[in-house]
Amino acid sequence: MLAYMNEEAYQKTLATNETWFYSRSRESLWHKGETSGHKQKVESTKIDCDDDTLLIEVIPKGPACHTGHRTCFFETIKETDNPGDYDEAIFENVLKEIKERKLTKVEGSYTNYLFDQGLDKISKKVIEEAGEVVIAAKNNDQEELIMEISDLFYHTFVMMEEQEVELAEIKKELTKRFSKKGNNKGERAKIEKW
Repeated sequence: MLAYMNEEAYQKTLATNETWFYSRSRESLWHKGETSGHKQKVESTKIDCDDDTLLIEVIPKGPACHTGHRTCFFETIKETDNPGDYDEAIFENVLKEIKERKLTKVEGSYTNYLFDQGLDKISKKVIEEAGEVVIAAKNNDQEELIMEISDLFYHTFVMMEEQEVELAEIKKELTKRFSKKGNNKGERAKIEKW
């Protein structure tokens, strides 16, 4: 989403770790999710090179858009037909769907079946899919490898939800392992052990 902040909204966002904005039409502060419940927990706040724009990464509790869409940018004006196109938020979207299946049973849902069977079944599927990834790689079959890695990701996501592990926690762990601040400008450097 895109929204305006004044100094007070900015300071409240930093202090509360939730997004606050300033509504210029209402001339008042706006705590995102105050009435809808769709709050946004701040994960990181970055500023651009001109010091006039913030990029705030959040864990949303519900949709960002007042229309109920996940994002305010849901209307496409122009898009290429490049078959390599993909959804930048596909992991988050798959996890959202898995979370919804955990809460709401859907007739014939494979995800519901996995949750009903429990951790042992989910674990067996993760192990099975990991083995199929290796077999596809050994067969030098890139198309099969892509399919099997996708299956492994999906089953791993089901396990994450079953165990209440958030994707943000995995991103944080990988960030700790892979990079560190090189200097005060935020340059990244690989950690030696990787």
